[in-house]
Amino acid sequence: MKKRALILLLFAVAMEPAFGQSTIGLPAIRNFPITEYHAATEVWGIGEDAYGRLYFANNDGLLTYDGNYWHLYALPNKAAIKSLAIDTEGRIFVGGADEIGYFQPGGDGILRYHSLKEKLPVIAQQFADIWNIEIHRGEVFFRTNETIIQWKNDTMSTVDAPANWQLMTQVDSALFAADKDKGLYVYRGERWEQLPLSTRPLQITGIMSYHKDTLLVTTLKNGLYLLNGKTLTRKVTPSDALLMNDLINNARVIGPDRYAIGTATGGVLILDGAGKLVQRFSSGEGLQNNNILRIFDDKDGNLWLGLANGIAFVRYNTSVKLIRPTRDNQLVSNVVRVFDHKLYIGTSNGLYFIPLDPAIRDISDLKGDFAEVINTKGQIWGLEDVCGQLLIAHQDGASILRGGLAAPVMTKQGAWDFATLSGCMAPEPEGNPKSGWTCVAGTYTGLVTFHQYLGQVEEGPKLNNLYESLPVIAYDGKGTVWASHPYRGVFRNPVGGPFMHYGTGKGLPSNLNNYVTMIRGKVVAATEKGVFEYDPATDRFVVSGFFKPIFGDTSVEYLRSDTAGNIWFVSEQRVGTIDFSKSAHGSVVYFPELKGQTVKGMAMIYPLDNENIFVGSNNGVYHLNYSRYLESSDRITVLLGRVKAIAERDSVVFGGYAASGAGVNPDAAGGGQPVRLPNHWNSFSFEYASPLYTEPDEVEFSYRLEGFDRDWSEWTTKSEKDYTNLPYGKYRFVVRARDNLGKVSAPASFTFIVNPAWYQTAWAYLFYLLVAVWLVYLVRRQQRRRLELHRKKYEEEQERQNYLHSLEIDRKEKGLIALQNAKLEGELQFKNKELATVTMHLVERGGMLSSIKEELLTVIKRLNFPNLSYEFRSVFRMINDTEKSDDDWNRFALYFDQVHNNFLSILKTKYPQLSPTDLKLCAYLRLNLSSKEIAQLLNISLKGVEVSRYRLRKKLNLATEVNLHDFLIEV
Repeated sequence: MKKRALILLLFAVAMEPAFGQSTIGLPAIRNFPITEYHAATEVWGIGEDAYGRLYFANNDGLLTYDGNYWHLYALPNKAAIKSLAIDTEGRIFVGGADEIGYFQPGGDGILRYHSLKEKLPVIAQQFADIWNIEIHRGEVFFRTNETIIQWKNDTMSTVDAPANWQLMTQVDSALFAADKDKGLYVYRGERWEQLPLSTRPLQITGIMSYHKDTLLVTTLKNGLYLLNGKTLTRKVTPSDALLMNDLINNARVIGPDRYAIGTATGGVLILDGAGKLVQRFSSGEGLQNNNILRIFDDKDGNLWLGLANGIAFVRYNTSVKLIRPTRDNQLVSNVVRVFDHKLYIGTSNGLYFIPLDPAIRDISDLKGDFAEVINTKGQIWGLEDVCGQLLIAHQDGASILRGGLAAPVMTKQGAWDFATLSGCMAPEPEGNPKSGWTCVAGTYTGLVTFHQYLGQVEEGPKLNNLYESLPVIAYDGKGTVWASHPYRGVFRNPVGGPFMHYGTGKGLPSNLNNYVTMIRGKVVAATEKGVFEYDPATDRFVVSGFFKPIFGDTSVEYLRSDTAGNIWFVSEQRVGTIDFSKSAHGSVVYFPELKGQTVKGMAMIYPLDNENIFVGSNNGVYHLNYSRYLESSDRITVLLGRVKAIAERDSVVFGGYAASGAGVNPDAAGGGQPVRLPNHWNSFSFEYASPLYTEPDEVEFSYRLEGFDRDWSEWTTKSEKDYTNLPYGKYRFVVRARDNLGKVSAPASFTFIVNPAWYQTAWAYLFYLLVAVWLVYLVRRQQRRRLELHRKKYEEEQERQNYLHSLEIDRKEKGLIALQNAKLEGELQFKNKELATVTMHLVERGGMLSSIKEELLTVIKRLNFPNLSYEFRSVFRMINDTEKSDDDWNRFALYFDQVHNNFLSILKTKYPQLSPTDLKLCAYLRLNLSSKEIAQLLNISLKGVEVSRYRLRKKLNLATEVNLHDFLIEV
């Protein structure tokens, strides 16, 4: 046996080149470790219900996954589940050691286990692990190593194994079982019939449909067999060495002429009908474990793998694949060209190629291995097809591809990329061109020209004296080469002229991270603040009106147009395209599968055609079949998960599993009857997900709580929503999902009612009404009693108020009189002030005139000029006339009489003998002026005032003891 194993191993190594060539495109693999689903490592079975939710048989129980949430349901005896099957009614049949039954959601969406163990005969209620479960024509069959248990019409029966049941599987409409000693059995007519085969393979692990009446049989160690009727023949394939060496655990048909073989040590082998290896998924391709316990293809054609250590998801039915030029080494690959019927990929360690097959339109489906172009070790920066010749930009310089190797053209400095300026004439019959071509290369030290003439390519002079490392160059077709430096801005280089620099002073938002290229005949620059285009009229870069609505001020790292006019871009590490095939304005499509995969600072997209788009990455090149991507028939759906009511503790009111026939809408599960909850359960948490397993992080959700929210929420990737302290009433939570292509799912909804509190019920409000009526009656009766009492008090109070009112009227009249008197007193005081002002004016003027007169007389005497007094006679006359003027006195008398109740008039009437001078003296005395002030006013001396007072007393016949001032006051 050891010798045989060694021979097989050597045979496998020797045959590796023959059968090891799988397709170059590798679909993405996502691993689910136990730290993510929180259960045991081994996954033995996988199933999918009608709504897209997945179920996994695990050693810790039944695992479920809806795209966002994992849940584990254990058997009553905590036994391991080794297989499962789902019927049309949504029942998930499982089994473990000494336990058998099914999980099924109820009207509340909660998944519950229903045991069938008690339906077994007592003698059969102890059994080992159940390894296979098959639903055949409405009957359920469970296989252990010792027996097959059949559940039909709610009755359990058993069939013991002749030796040891190794397999039970259903193929098309037939149910097969394999015994260790007796071979194959088929279930016919309510019983198991043995197939009389001429040969018996060792340990059958799988039976699959093949061609018409022929079945394909897999064995653990003996490869493949074909079963036709009762004839079993060995099928020799190019993959036999792998099949016999890696041990076949299980197998599954995954498509037309495609078979997935799960092995114990070599991962998953995808074979065609001839047994040729199409693809392989193992640890080398990214699986976390090579021991495949179960293979399952979901409704979208992708593969789920149950591993001995976790779960893996292979995006087998995908439009995005990874091409790695070297399988054993991760290389940065950011240069791709199709040239001379070969695919060339430039990497961080050389240039690799693989021949194309004209019959294969999708290049990722090519089979074979890449070969390295000789003399290209090192970083490849650029490839350019110049007039049928492939130029290679390398870290060590520039070279040209000739005869399968790179011939150096420039070696003194590294080259970044090329741009063709002129040439490309038709060759002569001998193969030599009539005329040459000219191109320019962006190098580590500026722009260098290259010329081809008569078949020879030579390095020419520098385009100008610009000394910068220029990784990005573009030719506008009008005699100008544009180039950009990652840290110094953009340079305009007219052929034959000096270069010009464009940075922040020329309209660009920054000198950093500018990518210049030609789009639709215009020079554009992708920047950290959107896309700018060159305006020749102002010789500046301005914001692009075309790209502004698409990118706004976000960072754009790369732009390139394809032959169909679509524009491919990288923005904020997201790859996308502006597709003009359906709209003249273009529609933007993002590819979430490629998010974050481009090389930072050196993004690359090579759009060969709609079936072959290449995107550079840090680990090979991603291939996108854009036509297939748009034709994807994935129908996005949304699943409402657990709904929890929150109070002093959480309570699950809906478990997230819709009953059969409910679709994705839990409302249908309850027969239209909403859930009713007590008032204190008024806070809720909703979980939801979409079983779009290809890119779950890119699915967006929008929700609405009818009865609370007015409009739909904004789209968000968040997959849960909480509502707190809802008032009582009827609510309907609705959620929908949207994928990256804008497809929107049908909504899922859940209706519930928050009951009012006891004090908010109709009976409570009726009680409140009765109490209110009774209180109104009591109040009105009390009011009538008080009204009679108040009437009497009112009459008494009215009399008292009338009396008080009369007193108030008297008080107000007196107050009014006092106010009038106060007003008069105020007016009197005001006029006194005016009178005093006039008097003081007269006093001051009289004094001033007297002073002037005295000063003049003094000056005249001192000067002693003859006739001087005569010369001033007119002045003295004017002063005397002014002093004697009666105008001031008349105005004074008028004010004085108004203030002092016609004092002067009354005095003149009583004493007609008083002269005007006497009247003036009386007025001045009434004002209590001093003798000096009176002398100034009357223009007499102080002695003259005394004489005038004496004469006045005589005329008034006043006795000596009577005070003259007091007398005048009493007049």
